[in-house]
Amino acid sequence: MSLFRDDGIVLRTQKLGEADRIITLLTRGHGRVRAVARGVRRTKSKFGARLEPFSHVDVQFFSKGSELVGRGLPLCTQSETIAPYGGGIVTDYARYTAGTAMLETAERFTDHEGEPAVQQYLLLVGGLRTLARGEHAPHLVLDAFLLRSLAVNGYAPSFTDCAKCGMPGPNRFFSVASGGTVCADCRVPGSVVPSPQALELLGALLTGDWDTADACEARYVREGSGLVSAYLHWHLERGLRSLRYVEKQ
Repeated sequence: MSLFRDDGIVLRTQKLGEADRIITLLTRGHGRVRAVARGVRRTKSKFGARLEPFSHVDVQFFSKGSELVGRGLPLCTQSETIAPYGGGIVTDYARYTAGTAMLETAERFTDHEGEPAVQQYLLLVGGLRTLARGEHAPHLVLDAFLLRSLAVNGYAPSFTDCAKCGMPGPNRFFSVASGGTVCADCRVPGSVVPSPQALELLGALLTGDWDTADACEARYVREGSGLVSAYLHWHLERGLRSLRYVEKQ
């Protein structure tokens, strides 16, 4: 029997029995973890409200074995709020749908429970913080998060140089199967010809150039979002359920 302590973001919750919940978190030190929180659905629960999606929490786990992730689910025995990002997200539809897609993305990119994914964790914390503060349009924050999630998991797209031969850009064509922009010689069937402004926007979102991203026209934002969605779908092999509800300008 062992005690573990970690901080993490609550990704989702599931009802268990009459008063319990299964909490799925993305933690700093242990990656994705599922744990049972007993009694949190009772009105007298002291920490049930802290274990809601979008919450950044410091959690104590109790495991019957020597490892946190084993044959059975550990117990979540204590929780302290680090940052209640949900308060700035759930009251706004655009932020809520974008945030939900971010949580689903983080869970999809952390398939193996108990395997640390520090970059994905830090990316999610930063993304939710930015979303909750309303610093940028929610759909831009989401697309930036999706692109950076792809990058930290080894699928960084190219928006200038040719993704196949490395020919310096800008290049006209874009292929999700090839890894981004491609030159005329490397063009493959199914390639599209996006506007230079959409490609510039996506490059800005990937690198954190918010001045360029915030100034982009709505039509190019919509075009860029379509490319991000197609690229993400290709690498995840199926789309995000929550992405269909995200508002696009």
